Amino acid sequence: MSCLQTIQDYGLRSIGIGERLLPRNDFTLCEQFTLIGSGMIWNIYFGIMALVTGYFLATALAMGKASTNKWLRKPAEWFIFLFRGSPLFIQFFFAYFFFLSLKQSYPFLDALTSAWLGALIVLFFNTAAYSGEIFYGALRSIPKGDIEAADAYGMTGWARFRRIVWPTMLRLAWPAYTNEAIFLFHATTLVFFSAFPVWQQRGDALYYAGYFADKTFNPFIPYPILAFYFILLTLVVIWSFGRVNKHLNRHLPAEKRSKMKLKLNLAR
Repeated sequence: MSCLQTIQDYGLRSIGIGERLLPRNDFTLCEQFTLIGSGMIWNIYFGIMALVTGYFLATALAMGKASTNKWLRKPAEWFIFLFRGSPLFIQFFFAYFFFLSLKQSYPFLDALTSAWLGALIVLFFNTAAYSGEIFYGALRSIPKGDIEAADAYGMTGWARFRRIVWPTMLRLAWPAYTNEAIFLFHATTLVFFSAFPVWQQRGDALYYAGYFADKTFNPFIPYPILAFYFILLTLVVIWSFGRVNKHLNRHLPAEKRSKMKLKLNLAR
């Protein structure tokens, strides 16, 4: 079988398009690159969907935690503490069995036990908690002069938030938020490694890398391939977020612009 034929057969296998049966023996390098790359579709799906939806909840959590109203502040504080204080793997585990119990009582909630929705909800809450803390720190770092200038111009409420507070918060938080995006994509490898089952052997990139490692008893080919794909994905994230960061800081002198720095996240 040619490499082109392998790509046609297995390139979209992880989403149910193409050959259903996995290769059983005589694994080629092309098969490993193709199937692990196919699994990356799920990692990208989980990462993008969790980031896009989690961003809005993160903003609300940051505003809630910064609020002087305890009925807004306390729930936001406890939500952030709960999802930042517990390991993501444990969150997947408890969420799956919680969704399973809901499914038994309410069969129409069957989709919650599927990784595409159930695991996405966990990632959504998790990244919202981390991002909410990042945005909260940025809110507290907004120069008081900016707020006073807005007050002097008569801006209050939504107008002040939309034109002064929100853009400044984003500009200050964006480098750290970029790190959160990178770590979120890496964390998607835990989805099928946790309680959420793989349907019809259609898993993510780590699932296929583990399959080849088990069958060949040689982890030194599939796992470096997996790392290669994630390095490429990380470069794309850095480039994309870097463009946004440049846009957010376009009005500042070069020496005052926020720099993109990658930091190791040991807590996750």
